[in-house]
Amino acid sequence: MELKFSERAYVPFVSVENMIRLVQSVGAETFMSELADVIEADFKRWELFDKTPRVASHSDVGVIELMPTSDGELYGFKYVNGHPKNTKEGLQTVTAFGLLANVDTGYPILLTAMTLLTALRTAAMSALVGRHLAPKGATTMAMIGNGAQSEFQCLAFRAICGIETVRLYDSDPAATEKCARNLAAAGMNVVSCKTAEESMEGAKIITTCTADKQYATILTGNMIGDGVHINAIGGDCPGKTEIAPDILNRSDIFVEYPPQTRIEGDIQQMADDHPVTELWQVMRGEAAGRTGESQITMFDSVGFAVEDFSALKYVHEKIKDTDFFENLDMLADPEDPRDLYGMLIPSGT
Repeated sequence: MELKFSERAYVPFVSVENMIRLVQSVGAETFMSELADVIEADFKRWELFDKTPRVASHSDVGVIELMPTSDGELYGFKYVNGHPKNTKEGLQTVTAFGLLANVDTGYPILLTAMTLLTALRTAAMSALVGRHLAPKGATTMAMIGNGAQSEFQCLAFRAICGIETVRLYDSDPAATEKCARNLAAAGMNVVSCKTAEESMEGAKIITTCTADKQYATILTGNMIGDGVHINAIGGDCPGKTEIAPDILNRSDIFVEYPPQTRIEGDIQQMADDHPVTELWQVMRGEAAGRTGESQITMFDSVGFAVEDFSALKYVHEKIKDTDFFENLDMLADPEDPRDLYGMLIPSGT
């Protein structure tokens, strides 16, 4: 199916089924590697983007957010929720969809399911940051929190950073069993652990990915030695932290967009002027990343709209000359643009 960009009344829509087909056709690890390169290219032109903390509507049980941005030529936004309670109800903690539009006309050019895509771009971003900050030659990663995001994180770090072994821990053994089974099928060396401390044995990269909407410290100061990279990606929101303040004080902290991270990231525990380095500066060579073997680096990841913009742009390009989409008739497009009402008059009247 040819993508009909010229037919303004039709918008390409990528459903969950077609997103699965697209990722399978590319390969999950290749998909994340290519997406990481697109994200890095966009971060290197950081000043072109509109930037604002995401618009959040919080409740006692979760959060619903909009994440918009534009580079002046394209506009993108993502709708995403985070509801930790959903797992116990047989529902996904995170669901998402997104839209890409042409700034010149305001017309949408892509609508897509983004639940899978969010997991892929989150993992791609994590491993991209790891490429800049993780100790050279690291081959083992601790994966603490083995829920829906965990396999993506492990496979992205294998594809982009060369990780060979993952050491898994989750407070729910069934989650670890699920993750271990999936990763073993993907050919990864997996060690299932009974405690978080055990999972960190020999690991130079430590990924924390929990989803509790509460102050629940996952890493305490005595658990972290020198020379590691911490990838803190848990379901961030006000009142949610994973990393103890002692570790934050010992680490060089790297963030996507400070005004958002200070609201939702682990650094919400710290003073408003606690020093952080923005990742776009590292990617452009304007700020130092890892500078020594004993340094503790930490990516306080909360996700930012530019990453979703990159993902939308990547998918828009990848579906060209494929049948991984369907055209939606979602835009009124009368022959006379001033006569919208005329579309309601029956033909032949």
